[in-house]
Amino acid sequence: MSQKDKSFFTPSSPSRSTAALNSSSMLQQSPRRKKVVYSDRYIPNRSGVDLQAAFSLSNNDLLGKPPSSGESADLDYQKEEEANRTFSTVLRNELFGDNIPLSAANNGSNSNIARGKNGDGELQITPPRSSSDNSSSQAQGLQKTPRHNTNLFSYQSPNKSRPTSTSIENDLYSLSPVRVDSQKLLLSPSKKPRAISKVPYRVLDAPELVDDFYLNLLDWGSQDVLGVGLGSSVYLWNAASGSVDKLCDLGSQDKVTSLSWIGTGTHIAVGTHNGAVQIWDATTAKCTRTMTGHSARASSLAWNEHILTSGSRDRTILHRDVRMAEHYMKTLNYHKQEVCGLKWNVEENKLASGGNDNKLYVWDGLNETPLYKFEHNAAVKAISWSPHQRGVLASGGGTSDRRIKIWNTLNGNKLSDIDTGSQVCNLVWSVNSVELVSTHGYSRNQIMVWKYPQMSQVASLTGHTYRVLYLALSPDGQTVVTGSGDETLRFWNVFEKNRNDGGPQSVLLDAFSQLR
Repeated sequence: MSQKDKSFFTPSSPSRSTAALNSSSMLQQSPRRKKVVYSDRYIPNRSGVDLQAAFSLSNNDLLGKPPSSGESADLDYQKEEEANRTFSTVLRNELFGDNIPLSAANNGSNSNIARGKNGDGELQITPPRSSSDNSSSQAQGLQKTPRHNTNLFSYQSPNKSRPTSTSIENDLYSLSPVRVDSQKLLLSPSKKPRAISKVPYRVLDAPELVDDFYLNLLDWGSQDVLGVGLGSSVYLWNAASGSVDKLCDLGSQDKVTSLSWIGTGTHIAVGTHNGAVQIWDATTAKCTRTMTGHSARASSLAWNEHILTSGSRDRTILHRDVRMAEHYMKTLNYHKQEVCGLKWNVEENKLASGGNDNKLYVWDGLNETPLYKFEHNAAVKAISWSPHQRGVLASGGGTSDRRIKIWNTLNGNKLSDIDTGSQVCNLVWSVNSVELVSTHGYSRNQIMVWKYPQMSQVASLTGHTYRVLYLALSPDGQTVVTGSGDETLRFWNVFEKNRNDGGPQSVLLDAFSQLR
């Protein structure tokens, strides 16, 4: 063997260095290879679906904008809005199926169908959290988009954790071009749009109904009797019989400036231009009490059980206990100008007061220090507490403001803010549906119905030729009456009958409710 051949010769017994090298390489190659199971390749159907475009589409509002305050929200608009909402829901469901991105799930009122839920969302008992909390939670949700650690282009046999469905409703067995959930939505009966008559069903003359923004001369009691202040007199209109009776006449030296029925509907409080507050028995037509305390006209009144609260041009708010001989209790001195709006939330024992100083105060019971102070850019007369959500308060501003604002009085946050385009004179919540009625002055003199919380316009009613300064809701919650400086009262059928009203209760059940 030559020297050249010996260089390629490997000895049968390795040296120490060679053995050490082999042992170290064996340690590095010690992990065993995972067993690979080969199977048929499965190619999912992705034709016609651009996920990036679909995700961008989910952030777009497919619903048309609600009509501006000058347009008429009629049946055609409601039908178009419902059709757009249905199309938006079906489109999102077809694009994403059960894996709807968080942003898509939060958009649209009917997107719950794609998550296996019905479209009838339940009303929140408490108001939503603050906007900052919502924004932070949404931001976190967008950053934490779930990702499934699976290979879309490999087939996996079904196992216990991934069972197969043999239901005939499975999309694999469907001959329809849309998913089963979309079929159910399209085939389900749709709710017919509510038709609101644009014409009042009754018009009454109201001579000497003053065109004064700061007064409150109209109130509808729980006994279905409407009280209205005309000049120096108070008249009562019985809705059941249609009769009109004159309750009182203050004489030529005084005028009626405010009215408010007690909760039981048996007595009515009358505020006068001289600053006195009188309590009248509607059954006997007699004045049971006259209370003084204000140095200027009493322009607003509100009841909380036996507590009568009055606001005046003298910038004070007085609390009175009508059961006591010494009726005066407390005085609130926070407003800098006339107090023209007062509303008690009897269930929560909270008072809201609005004034010509553009301020809205919220008070806890009879405390002399307000809980919150909110602001508008004009006088705040329109105030209304929501009967559906705890702590929700609506307020409206005058000519320089023209806005309706919704407040959460549990934490002081503003929930909504919408420009109505005209002076907001009055607000009242519907007790039968989650809707809000507002009356307006300069420059449109209309009545508007809003859907909450979207604050989309449902209807716009016209007919008054002057500012619609006065508004009251019937006890059954179906009719609103409006008063204006054109010296007319107009009655409108706005809301549907309460479906939860099952008629009179039994005597035993009524007695049990009284015991509680």
